[in-house]
Amino acid sequence: MILNWVLALLSGGLLVLLYPPYNLTLLAPFALVPLLLATVREPRWKLRLAMGYAAGFLYWFGLTNWIHSTLAKYGGVGPLGAWALFVLLCLAKAVQMGVFAALAGRVYAKPFGIPAVAALWVVIEWTQVWVGFEWLNLGNAGAEMSVLARVAPITGVWGMSFAFALMSGVITGLFLKRRLVSLWLLGFGLLALLPDLPEPTRGNKSAIVVQPNLQDDTIWSSELVANVSNHLAELSLSPVLGREDFDFIVWPEMPLTLRDVDPDVQALAARVTTASGAALLLGAVARSFDQLPYNSALLVGPDGKQISRYDKINLVPFGEYVPKPLDFLVNKISTEAGDFQAGTKVVVSASKGHRSGTFICYEAVYPDFVRKFVLGGAEVLFNLSNDSWAGSVSARHQHLQIARMRAAENGRWLVRVTNDGVTAAIDPAGRLVDALPEAHEAAARFRFQYRGDLTPYTRYGGWFVALCALVSVAALVL
Repeated sequence: MILNWVLALLSGGLLVLLYPPYNLTLLAPFALVPLLLATVREPRWKLRLAMGYAAGFLYWFGLTNWIHSTLAKYGGVGPLGAWALFVLLCLAKAVQMGVFAALAGRVYAKPFGIPAVAALWVVIEWTQVWVGFEWLNLGNAGAEMSVLARVAPITGVWGMSFAFALMSGVITGLFLKRRLVSLWLLGFGLLALLPDLPEPTRGNKSAIVVQPNLQDDTIWSSELVANVSNHLAELSLSPVLGREDFDFIVWPEMPLTLRDVDPDVQALAARVTTASGAALLLGAVARSFDQLPYNSALLVGPDGKQISRYDKINLVPFGEYVPKPLDFLVNKISTEAGDFQAGTKVVVSASKGHRSGTFICYEAVYPDFVRKFVLGGAEVLFNLSNDSWAGSVSARHQHLQIARMRAAENGRWLVRVTNDGVTAAIDPAGRLVDALPEAHEAAARFRFQYRGDLTPYTRYGGWFVALCALVSVAALVL
């Protein structure tokens, strides 16, 4: 009995080690093995649920411990209150792995138990998108595995999660001395038949990216806003960036509040675009007719006129709104007064004969949401972000790892521009092509390329998750 608990907790720890700051991605095929061994050894579903719950708590606690410092610094609840809220989050998120363990013990013993367990893992993982806080998936650990990453444009990250869970199922069978379990690995031979990932290239178009490295706790006076805004313009038009033609200047989401209706902001954008001949993409705060603020991305054309405005649809709990049951406990992390209002429309913008899509910060975690920009015609993707509020190098690199998967799924260049890092150019295979040093003010020219083809994942979305759901239900019923 004690051994089962140790095994379950070991899986929780192994899962944490797959991601930044550890990046022990070669452990991915083994991460679920101890938990599966524990579930097979334990016949009582309630104890399997408890063991999986404990593993899930350890996983979320180890993976996202930076949330505590964020709540303590910006949430206004103090260190003890921050720990209490963070522990509550981990307790809530652990339910998913508990459910997986409770069901996996029943499914694994069946003739098709190994792929059924892998399918069950995918379905449980997918529920993160709709239940509370979504972050890393098991498949994200395979971003550097070029052969396995061929699956991403077809199934999305879910196919890669399935592959790692299947490997864990086979290894578990070998420990249990099950006959012929290794035959399930023959399916990996199909990877050789899949199309190769796009070849590495530097791209034939250019964007000037600006990383201002502003502090979230700065008290912004109107004079300071004006000075910083002018400095952003100077960085954008710096002679060291060269005189070669470029399509975009991109500013990130920032703690500095730029309002779309402010005449000074409009004049600044016009000055930058007319001087450069490029479109300016910047984060701003917009107002609706009822005066509620939007977290927005503005695209201003080379003529100084606004082309489009995208209002962020997927808001961050405690960052841009406070869930109603907890609004008396914690302040918003955002410096904007009052709750942000969620946007309602995915926007694809046209500039210089091409179309682009921009999503903001945390929205990178939603695979099906990002694909909607590409499905709507976006030939390149931009991600504006401000990760400085997380106060953690781990959070920055975890967020970058998530963004890389969105590029690979949709076969698009992704230019990710952040306040203090990681500002990066990601190619259609999810490779990191360029990056700026973190926690430094910098501006640079990043190359990218427009692409018009659609991957199977972009066309058909979560078809693989639906298939896994059917397999899981069939295994449980039969």
